[in-house]
Amino acid sequence: MQQSAKLITCILPKGIAVQTLQAVREKFDLQGSNINNARGVGRITRLQDRGIGGQSEKEILNIIADADRADTIFEFVFHTADIDHPHGGMMYMAPLTAATMFMLPDLPDED
Repeated sequence: MQQSAKLITCILPKGIAVQTLQAVREKFDLQGSNINNARGVGRITRLQDRGIGGQSEKEILNIIADADRADTIFEFVFHTADIDHPHGGMMYMAPLTAATMFMLPDLPDED
């Protein structure tokens, strides 16, 4: 069980999460992550435009990081995903009480 871990959650525009996660895995060798899809309406969407057609697709990227590296990883993700631009998304970090590492075994390639 991984102690003193933090969960970094990013709500990103569609098409950003996979490349961001690849960059994080290459730089920090992290395996605890997940990507989900969602739909939503932005805060600046006009009331008359809010409806099924006004929703946009989002990706939710979750990363589990050791507490001692979490701030560094958070900053890296912030810049890599371009969150500091308009409509770039948002992110936050919260402590986890515990996390269990689960690794899939390496399997030979199928021919």
